[in-house]
Amino acid sequence: MKREEGGGAAGRRDFLKASASLALAGFLGAPRVAGAASANPAVLEAAPAAQQLAPAQYPATAVWAYNGVTPGPVLRVRQGERLRIALANGLPGQDTTIHWHGIRVPNAMDGVPHVTQPPVRPGERFAYEFTVPDAGTYWYHPHLASYEQVARGLHGALIVEEERPIEVDRDLVWVLADWRMTRHAAIQEDFNDLHDLTHAGRLGSVVTINGRYAREHPLAVRAGERVRLRLVNAAVARIFGLRFAAHRPVVVALDGQPVAPHPLGERGLVLAPGMRADLVIDFDGKPGERHAIEDAYYPGDRAAVAEIAYADDLPRRAGERGAVPRLPDNPLAEPDPARAERHELALQGGAMGALREARVRGEVLPIQRMLREHHLAWAINGVAGKARGDAPLLELRHGRHYVLTLRNETGWEHPMHLHGHVFRVLTRNRAPVPHRPWRDTVLVGRHETVEIALVADNPGDWMFHCHTLLHQEGGMMGVIRVG
Repeated sequence: MKREEGGGAAGRRDFLKASASLALAGFLGAPRVAGAASANPAVLEAAPAAQQLAPAQYPATAVWAYNGVTPGPVLRVRQGERLRIALANGLPGQDTTIHWHGIRVPNAMDGVPHVTQPPVRPGERFAYEFTVPDAGTYWYHPHLASYEQVARGLHGALIVEEERPIEVDRDLVWVLADWRMTRHAAIQEDFNDLHDLTHAGRLGSVVTINGRYAREHPLAVRAGERVRLRLVNAAVARIFGLRFAAHRPVVVALDGQPVAPHPLGERGLVLAPGMRADLVIDFDGKPGERHAIEDAYYPGDRAAVAEIAYADDLPRRAGERGAVPRLPDNPLAEPDPARAERHELALQGGAMGALREARVRGEVLPIQRMLREHHLAWAINGVAGKARGDAPLLELRHGRHYVLTLRNETGWEHPMHLHGHVFRVLTRNRAPVPHRPWRDTVLVGRHETVEIALVADNPGDWMFHCHTLLHQEGGMMGVIRVG
């Protein structure tokens, strides 16, 4: 869709009406908005706001938000419906876009500046319109200076409901984020810090769930209820490893795509930036009990991020429920590794890495010049990407089957995200991956090799990048062309 200029009293009234509707959706259980019957697009305005992110004894934090709240309104549509959203840029002096993370959109709707659309300048609008082909849990965020704009609060969940959802008592969305704050609860402005760029990325000091300091806002449950919990990791670098004390969550979807229902393993739920997971939890505790939800991913940094609080009411039901059913599969083309063309993508660079030089917009530069002149420290196949004007990393033929080998040559983990497609995760270090899940973001561990398989069935130029957003900004990104 073309860029739209904002203006006019009638346009402002429509904007305020749609904004109020979406803001209300964020607080009241997120009713369905912007569905197939919507004659006019709803509006998401990206603009400064203030929100209580830190514990109650601290002041509110200045953030950037969609419609005045971070995370932005939860958008809900049904599978096969048409989503219509107009982005209004109210940011102070920065262009922006919206990327619909995980949705197999037409290329022109993907939200990548200078690749699929022009940047949306302050005071302008851009209309996004597309049919959502797959049910599941997705999210939206900027794809321009995302290492700063997402870190300031621009992100939100997009839920695509199945035609026949599985039966649960409640369907909840948790958007996890972390924030690097000063002692006065202001966001630190060191978004492009060189140490963060070359190491693990920008890790925060305060963790929130749905924009609130979750340890002060327990998850209130009633004994005997079954809940579908949709989790989105909107952090710019933090990997979560969530453990639910005294409970047995069942995984039913990863990155929006159904998997055979199975219990969490001993490591808990590992959720890297950009990843999502749907859990079904039977709350079988007793009235009045309280249990911690811990993040135990980083060694020596185990901490409670939230708490489950059982109401004192009588149980909703007695006894165990039946097995958790499988979600209906989405209409995805199954890749055939036996007849697939194979390519390798080497992830390179960073502190303690072996990268000595890389190609930057056609010129081979030593790592010292990359850092000094371009603030680049990462590469894929020897190319430090900036997307605009870069030659494609790969050119894939439409409808063909491919296996991509992702080889991490660095000392850091990388959640690698492919736009416009989903893929099967086949192996890790040659060992088969249980359930061979469909994903759009895969965590590639230090010095690990991961094989993924896909059918290149969505034409266009698609970003492939690390979702540790400073790694992306620092060169670990490129374009995969399908056509």
